[in-house]
Amino acid sequence: MHETTPTGRPSSRPADRPDAGSSRRSVGSSIGSRRLSRRRLGVLAALGLLPLAGCGLRPATAYTPDVAPGKIKRIDDLAQGARITVTGKNFTEQLILGKIGVIAARAAGFEVDDLTNVPGSVPVRELMTNGGADMTWEYTGTAWLTYLGETKGIPDKKKQWQAVHDADLDNGLTWLPPAPLNNTYALAVRSEAVEELGGITKLSQLEDLPVKDRTICVESEFNSRADGLVPLLKAYDIPRGKDDGVPAGNISLYDTGAVYTATDRGSCNFGEVFTTDGRIQSLDLKILEDDRHYFPAYNVAPVLRTETLTKHPQLQDVYETVTPELTDDALRSLNLRVDEGGELPADVAFDFMVEQGLVSRP
Repeated sequence: MHETTPTGRPSSRPADRPDAGSSRRSVGSSIGSRRLSRRRLGVLAALGLLPLAGCGLRPATAYTPDVAPGKIKRIDDLAQGARITVTGKNFTEQLILGKIGVIAARAAGFEVDDLTNVPGSVPVRELMTNGGADMTWEYTGTAWLTYLGETKGIPDKKKQWQAVHDADLDNGLTWLPPAPLNNTYALAVRSEAVEELGGITKLSQLEDLPVKDRTICVESEFNSRADGLVPLLKAYDIPRGKDDGVPAGNISLYDTGAVYTATDRGSCNFGEVFTTDGRIQSLDLKILEDDRHYFPAYNVAPVLRTETLTKHPQLQDVYETVTPELTDDALRSLNLRVDEGGELPADVAFDFMVEQGLVSRP
Protein backbone atom coordinates (compact mmCIF):
# COMPACT_ATOMS: atom_id res chain seq x y z
CA MET A 1 0.00 0.00 0.00
CA HIS A 2 1.71 3.10 -0.75
CA GLU A 3 1.00 5.79 -3.25
CA THR A 4 -1.89 8.08 -3.02
CA THR A 5 -4.52 9.90 -4.97
CA PRO A 6 -7.02 12.41 -3.59
CA THR A 7 -9.72 9.78 -3.45
CA GLY A 8 -7.48 6.75 -3.22
CA ARG A 9 -5.97 4.77 -0.49
CA PRO A 10 -3.20 5.64 1.92
CA SER A 11 0.12 7.04 1.13
CA SER A 12 2.47 4.21 1.54
CA ARG A 13 1.54 2.20 -1.43
CA PRO A 14 1.72 3.03 -4.99
CA ALA A 15 -0.71 5.46 -6.45
CA ASP A 16 -3.76 4.25 -4.76
CA ARG A 17 -3.50 3.83 -1.09
CA PRO A 18 -2.89 0.86 1.09
CA ASP A 19 -2.26 -1.04 -2.01
CA ALA A 20 0.84 -2.25 -0.59
CA GLY A 21 0.91 -3.10 3.02
CA SER A 22 4.04 -4.49 1.63
CA SER A 23 6.85 -2.47 0.17
CA ARG A 24 6.71 -0.91 -3.24
CA ARG A 25 10.05 -2.33 -4.25
CA SER A 26 10.12 -2.94 -8.00
CA VAL A 27 11.77 -6.24 -8.85
CA GLY A 28 12.87 -6.04 -12.44
CA SER A 29 10.71 -5.25 -15.43
CA SER A 30 8.11 -7.95 -15.96
CA ILE A 31 6.56 -6.54 -19.06
CA GLY A 32 6.44 -9.52 -21.35
CA SER A 33 6.91 -8.81 -25.00
CA ARG A 34 6.56 -12.08 -26.81
CA ARG A 35 3.75 -12.49 -29.30
CA LEU A 36 1.72 -9.51 -28.09
CA SER A 37 -1.14 -8.49 -30.31
CA ARG A 38 -0.83 -5.27 -32.28
CA ARG A 39 -3.67 -3.78 -30.25
CA ARG A 40 -1.93 -4.57 -26.97
CA LEU A 41 1.34 -3.18 -28.20
CA GLY A 42 -0.49 0.02 -29.07
CA VAL A 43 -1.98 0.25 -25.61
CA LEU A 44 1.39 -0.35 -23.97
CA ALA A 45 3.13 2.15 -26.20
CA ALA A 46 0.52 4.78 -25.35
CA LEU A 47 1.11 4.14 -21.67
CA GLY A 48 4.87 4.25 -22.07
CA LEU A 49 5.32 0.69 -20.86
CA LEU A 50 7.37 -0.83 -23.67
CA PRO A 51 11.07 -1.12 -22.97
CA LEU A 52 12.97 -0.79 -26.24
CA ALA A 53 16.40 -2.02 -27.26
CA GLY A 54 17.85 -1.21 -30.64
CA CYS A 55 15.18 -1.65 -33.28
CA GLY A 56 13.06 -4.16 -31.39
CA LEU A 57 11.46 -5.00 -28.07
CA ARG A 58 13.74 -6.13 -25.29
CA PRO A 59 12.54 -9.38 -23.68
CA ALA A 60 11.36 -8.62 -20.16
CA THR A 61 12.51 -10.39 -17.02
CA ALA A 62 9.15 -12.14 -16.82
CA TYR A 63 10.64 -15.17 -15.09
CA THR A 64 8.19 -17.75 -13.76
CA PRO A 65 9.16 -21.31 -12.74
CA ASP A 66 7.86 -24.24 -14.78
CA VAL A 67 4.61 -25.52 -13.31
CA ALA A 68 2.42 -28.63 -13.32
CA PRO A 69 -1.23 -28.98 -12.22
CA GLY A 70 -2.35 -29.51 -8.63
CA LYS A 71 -5.76 -28.49 -7.31
CA ILE A 72 -5.76 -26.29 -10.39
CA LYS A 73 -6.31 -28.82 -13.18
CA ARG A 74 -5.42 -28.47 -16.81
CA ILE A 75 -8.54 -27.57 -18.78
CA ASP A 76 -9.27 -30.56 -20.99
CA ASP A 77 -11.06 -28.81 -23.83
CA LEU A 78 -8.83 -25.72 -23.90
CA ALA A 79 -7.88 -24.83 -27.46
CA GLN A 80 -4.24 -25.28 -28.31
CA GLY A 81 -2.37 -22.00 -27.99
CA ALA A 82 -5.09 -20.37 -25.87
CA ARG A 83 -3.51 -17.24 -24.42
CA ILE A 84 -4.27 -14.63 -21.80
CA THR A 85 -2.36 -11.61 -20.50
CA VAL A 86 -1.94 -11.05 -16.76
CA THR A 87 -1.05 -7.60 -15.43
CA GLY A 88 -0.32 -6.07 -12.05
CA LYS A 89 1.33 -3.17 -10.21
CA ASN A 90 4.94 -2.75 -9.19
CA PHE A 91 5.03 -3.11 -5.41
CA THR A 92 5.90 -6.27 -3.52
CA GLU A 93 2.45 -7.61 -2.75
CA GLN A 94 1.23 -7.01 -6.29
CA LEU A 95 4.37 -8.56 -7.78
CA ILE A 96 3.67 -11.72 -5.79
CA LEU A 97 -0.04 -11.73 -6.63
CA GLY A 98 0.76 -11.09 -10.29
CA LYS A 99 3.01 -14.14 -10.41
CA ILE A 100 0.30 -16.19 -8.68
CA GLY A 101 -2.06 -15.10 -11.46
CA VAL A 102 0.45 -16.12 -14.12
CA ILE A 103 1.25 -19.48 -12.50
CA ALA A 104 -2.42 -20.36 -12.03
CA ALA A 105 -3.24 -19.70 -15.68
CA ARG A 106 -0.22 -21.66 -16.87
CA ALA A 107 -1.17 -24.63 -14.68
CA ALA A 108 -4.60 -24.59 -16.31
CA GLY A 109 -2.98 -24.84 -19.74
CA PHE A 110 -2.92 -21.24 -20.96
CA GLU A 111 0.02 -19.57 -22.60
CA VAL A 112 0.49 -16.39 -20.62
CA ASP A 113 1.85 -12.97 -21.50
CA ASP A 114 3.29 -11.58 -18.27
CA LEU A 115 2.59 -7.84 -17.98
CA THR A 116 3.08 -7.62 -14.24
CA ASN A 117 5.28 -4.95 -12.62
CA VAL A 118 3.50 -2.05 -14.33
CA PRO A 119 4.37 1.28 -12.68
CA GLY A 120 1.15 2.57 -11.15
CA SER A 121 -2.48 1.73 -10.64
CA VAL A 122 -3.94 3.81 -13.45
CA PRO A 123 -1.84 2.17 -16.21
CA VAL A 124 -2.96 -1.26 -14.97
CA ARG A 125 -6.56 -0.09 -15.02
CA GLU A 126 -6.09 1.21 -18.57
CA LEU A 127 -4.67 -2.12 -19.71
CA MET A 128 -7.74 -3.88 -18.32
CA THR A 129 -10.36 -1.51 -19.68
CA ASN A 130 -8.71 -1.04 -23.09
CA GLY A 131 -8.15 -4.71 -23.81
CA GLY A 132 -4.40 -4.73 -23.22
CA ALA A 133 -4.71 -7.32 -20.45
CA ASP A 134 -7.18 -10.00 -19.43
CA MET A 135 -6.61 -10.52 -15.72
CA THR A 136 -5.33 -8.66 -12.66
CA TRP A 137 -5.66 -8.66 -8.88
CA GLU A 138 -7.29 -5.49 -7.60
CA TYR A 139 -8.36 -4.06 -4.26
CA THR A 140 -12.04 -3.28 -3.78
CA GLY A 141 -11.40 0.03 -2.04
CA THR A 142 -8.96 1.15 -4.72
CA ALA A 143 -11.45 0.54 -7.49
CA TRP A 144 -14.28 2.18 -5.57
CA LEU A 145 -12.41 5.32 -4.53
CA THR A 146 -9.76 5.76 -7.21
CA TYR A 147 -11.24 4.37 -10.43
CA LEU A 148 -14.97 4.78 -9.85
CA GLY A 149 -14.64 8.17 -8.16
CA GLU A 150 -16.62 7.51 -5.02
CA THR A 151 -15.76 9.67 -2.03
CA LYS A 152 -16.46 7.28 0.84
CA GLY A 153 -15.41 3.67 1.21
CA ILE A 154 -17.67 0.89 2.49
CA PRO A 155 -16.27 -0.86 5.61
CA ASP A 156 -18.46 -3.96 5.11
CA LYS A 157 -16.31 -6.26 2.97
CA LYS A 158 -19.14 -8.04 1.18
CA LYS A 159 -21.04 -4.83 0.45
CA GLN A 160 -17.89 -3.12 -0.82
CA TRP A 161 -17.11 -6.00 -3.16
CA GLN A 162 -20.69 -6.16 -4.44
CA ALA A 163 -20.76 -2.43 -5.11
CA VAL A 164 -17.53 -2.59 -7.11
CA HIS A 165 -18.61 -5.74 -8.93
CA ASP A 166 -21.89 -4.20 -10.04
CA ALA A 167 -20.35 -0.88 -11.09
CA ASP A 168 -17.50 -2.38 -13.10
CA LEU A 169 -19.72 -4.58 -15.25
CA ASP A 170 -20.43 -1.44 -17.26
CA ASN A 171 -16.68 -1.11 -17.82
CA GLY A 172 -16.38 -4.60 -19.28
CA LEU A 173 -14.81 -6.06 -16.14
CA THR A 174 -16.00 -8.92 -13.97
CA TRP A 175 -14.92 -9.18 -10.34
CA LEU A 176 -14.70 -12.73 -9.03
CA PRO A 177 -15.33 -13.33 -5.30
CA PRO A 178 -12.72 -11.67 -3.07
CA ALA A 179 -9.97 -13.21 -1.00
CA PRO A 180 -9.86 -12.91 2.81
CA LEU A 181 -6.83 -10.61 2.35
CA ASN A 182 -7.84 -7.08 3.33
CA ASN A 183 -4.91 -4.70 2.89
CA THR A 184 -6.25 -1.70 4.72
CA TYR A 185 -5.03 0.73 7.38
CA ALA A 186 -4.75 -0.23 11.04
CA LEU A 187 -3.15 0.86 14.29
CA ALA A 188 -0.69 -1.56 15.84
CA VAL A 189 1.07 -1.86 19.18
CA ARG A 190 4.33 -3.60 20.06
CA SER A 191 3.50 -6.95 21.60
CA GLU A 192 5.48 -6.41 24.80
CA ALA A 193 3.42 -3.30 25.61
CA VAL A 194 0.01 -4.96 25.35
CA GLU A 195 -0.18 -5.96 29.00
CA GLU A 196 1.30 -2.65 30.13
CA LEU A 197 -1.61 -0.99 28.33
CA GLY A 198 -4.28 -3.04 30.05
CA GLY A 199 -4.31 -5.94 27.59
CA ILE A 200 -5.50 -3.71 24.77
CA THR A 201 -6.77 -5.51 21.65
CA LYS A 202 -9.35 -3.09 20.19
CA LEU A 203 -9.35 0.51 19.04
CA SER A 204 -12.33 1.29 21.26
CA GLN A 205 -10.12 0.56 24.29
CA LEU A 206 -7.95 3.59 23.51
CA GLU A 207 -10.58 5.66 25.30
CA ASP A 208 -9.89 3.73 28.52
CA LEU A 209 -6.17 4.56 28.56
CA PRO A 210 -4.63 7.49 30.44
CA VAL A 211 -3.96 10.41 28.10
CA LYS A 212 -0.20 10.00 28.55
CA ASP A 213 -0.41 6.51 27.00
CA ARG A 214 -2.30 7.60 23.88
CA THR A 215 0.85 8.23 21.85
CA ILE A 216 0.59 7.61 18.11
CA CYS A 217 3.11 7.48 15.24
CA VAL A 218 1.73 8.19 11.76
CA GLU A 219 2.75 9.22 8.26
CA SER A 220 2.29 12.90 7.50
CA GLU A 221 -0.38 12.09 4.92
CA PHE A 222 -2.45 9.91 7.24
CA ASN A 223 -2.15 12.68 9.80
CA SER A 224 -3.95 15.11 7.48
CA ARG A 225 -6.11 12.93 5.21
CA ALA A 226 -9.87 13.50 5.20
CA ASP A 227 -10.20 9.79 5.98
CA GLY A 228 -7.13 9.61 8.24
CA LEU A 229 -6.28 10.14 11.89
CA VAL A 230 -8.67 12.97 12.81
CA PRO A 231 -11.89 11.23 11.72
CA LEU A 232 -10.54 7.93 13.11
CA LEU A 233 -10.20 9.44 16.57
CA LYS A 234 -13.59 11.09 16.22
CA ALA A 235 -15.17 7.75 15.32
CA TYR A 236 -13.79 6.38 18.57
CA ASP A 237 -14.90 9.39 20.67
CA ILE A 238 -11.36 10.59 21.37
CA PRO A 239 -10.98 14.29 20.50
CA ARG A 240 -7.70 15.23 18.84
CA GLY A 241 -5.79 18.20 20.20
CA LYS A 242 -7.67 18.15 23.49
CA ASP A 243 -6.05 17.62 26.86
CA ASP A 244 -8.56 14.85 27.59
CA GLY A 245 -8.15 13.24 24.15
CA VAL A 246 -4.96 13.01 22.10
CA PRO A 247 -2.96 16.20 22.60
CA ALA A 248 -0.80 17.44 19.74
CA GLY A 249 2.33 16.41 21.63
CA ASN A 250 1.17 12.78 21.63
CA ILE A 251 1.31 12.55 17.81
CA SER A 252 4.63 12.00 16.01
CA LEU A 253 5.10 12.15 12.24
CA TYR A 254 7.41 9.73 10.42
CA ASP A 255 8.14 8.45 6.96
CA THR A 256 6.22 5.27 6.11
CA GLY A 257 8.85 2.69 6.98
CA ALA A 258 10.00 4.58 10.07
CA VAL A 259 6.54 4.30 11.66
CA TYR A 260 7.02 0.55 12.12
CA THR A 261 10.46 0.95 13.71
CA ALA A 262 9.35 3.78 15.97
CA THR A 263 6.39 1.74 17.19
CA ASP A 264 8.58 -1.30 17.82
CA ARG A 265 11.12 0.78 19.76
CA GLY A 266 8.46 2.36 21.93
CA SER A 267 8.77 5.89 20.58
CA CYS A 268 4.99 5.71 20.56
CA ASN A 269 2.56 3.11 21.83
CA PHE A 270 0.56 2.90 18.61
CA GLY A 271 1.56 3.15 14.97
CA GLU A 272 -0.26 3.41 11.66
CA VAL A 273 0.35 0.26 9.59
CA PHE A 274 -0.92 -1.55 6.53
CA THR A 275 -2.40 -4.88 7.49
CA THR A 276 -0.41 -7.13 5.15
CA ASP A 277 3.00 -5.50 5.66
CA GLY A 278 5.60 -8.14 6.55
CA ARG A 279 7.14 -5.86 9.17
CA ILE A 280 4.12 -6.48 11.39
CA GLN A 281 5.31 -10.07 11.62
CA SER A 282 9.06 -9.47 11.77
CA LEU A 283 8.73 -6.81 14.50
CA ASP A 284 6.02 -8.74 16.36
CA LEU A 285 3.49 -5.92 16.29
CA LYS A 286 -0.13 -6.56 17.21
CA ILE A 287 -2.94 -5.05 15.14
CA LEU A 288 -5.79 -3.48 17.09
CA GLU A 289 -9.23 -4.60 15.99
CA ASP A 290 -11.20 -1.87 14.21
CA ASP A 291 -14.29 -2.80 16.21
CA ARG A 292 -16.33 0.19 15.02
CA HIS A 293 -15.47 -0.58 11.37
CA TYR A 294 -13.98 2.78 10.52
CA PHE A 295 -11.47 1.76 7.85
CA PRO A 296 -12.75 0.97 4.34
CA ALA A 297 -12.40 -2.56 2.97
CA TYR A 298 -9.52 -3.25 0.60
CA ASN A 299 -10.02 -6.92 -0.14
CA VAL A 300 -8.14 -8.21 -3.13
CA ALA A 301 -10.03 -10.09 -5.85
CA PRO A 302 -9.33 -11.51 -9.30
CA VAL A 303 -10.66 -9.19 -12.00
CA LEU A 304 -11.10 -10.41 -15.56
CA ARG A 305 -12.24 -8.78 -18.73
CA THR A 306 -15.82 -9.95 -19.17
CA GLU A 307 -15.08 -10.75 -22.81
CA THR A 308 -12.22 -13.03 -21.75
CA LEU A 309 -14.29 -14.74 -19.06
CA THR A 310 -17.09 -15.35 -21.55
CA LYS A 311 -14.61 -16.96 -23.93
CA HIS A 312 -12.90 -18.98 -21.18
CA PRO A 313 -15.44 -19.49 -18.35
CA GLN A 314 -13.13 -22.08 -16.78
CA LEU A 315 -10.97 -19.20 -15.56
CA GLN A 316 -13.50 -18.57 -12.83
CA ASP A 317 -12.84 -21.98 -11.27
CA VAL A 318 -9.09 -21.50 -11.71
CA TYR A 319 -8.96 -18.28 -9.72
CA GLU A 320 -11.65 -19.21 -7.22
CA THR A 321 -9.43 -22.14 -6.27
CA VAL A 322 -6.68 -19.68 -5.35
CA THR A 323 -8.49 -16.86 -3.53
CA PRO A 324 -9.39 -18.67 -0.26
CA GLU A 325 -5.67 -19.16 0.40
CA LEU A 326 -4.85 -15.43 0.16
CA THR A 327 -5.09 -14.25 3.75
CA ASP A 328 -3.49 -11.36 5.62
CA ASP A 329 -1.17 -13.76 7.46
CA ALA A 330 -0.15 -15.52 4.26
CA LEU A 331 0.72 -12.31 2.44
CA ARG A 332 2.59 -10.87 5.41
CA SER A 333 4.86 -13.91 5.30
CA LEU A 334 5.27 -13.79 1.52
CA ASN A 335 5.91 -10.04 1.45
CA LEU A 336 8.56 -10.47 4.13
CA ARG A 337 10.40 -13.10 2.09
CA VAL A 338 10.76 -10.59 -0.74
CA ASP A 339 11.33 -7.39 1.22
CA GLU A 340 13.69 -8.69 3.88
CA GLY A 341 14.76 -12.06 2.48
CA GLY A 342 15.54 -10.72 -0.98
CA GLU A 343 13.79 -13.59 -2.76
CA LEU A 344 12.20 -13.22 -6.19
CA PRO A 345 8.41 -12.69 -6.21
CA ALA A 346 8.05 -15.51 -8.76
CA ASP A 347 9.82 -18.02 -6.52
CA VAL A 348 7.89 -16.92 -3.44
CA ALA A 349 4.59 -17.17 -5.33
CA PHE A 350 5.48 -20.59 -6.74
CA ASP A 351 6.55 -22.01 -3.35
CA PHE A 352 3.32 -20.77 -1.80
CA MET A 353 1.17 -22.36 -4.48
CA VAL A 354 3.02 -25.67 -4.20
CA GLU A 355 2.66 -25.63 -0.39
CA GLN A 356 -1.08 -25.06 -0.75
CA GLY A 357 -1.35 -27.86 -3.30
CA LEU A 358 -2.64 -25.45 -5.94
CA VAL A 359 0.09 -26.50 -8.39
CA SER A 360 2.94 -28.98 -8.39
CA ARG A 361 6.55 -29.05 -9.49
CA PRO A 362 7.00 -30.50 -12.97
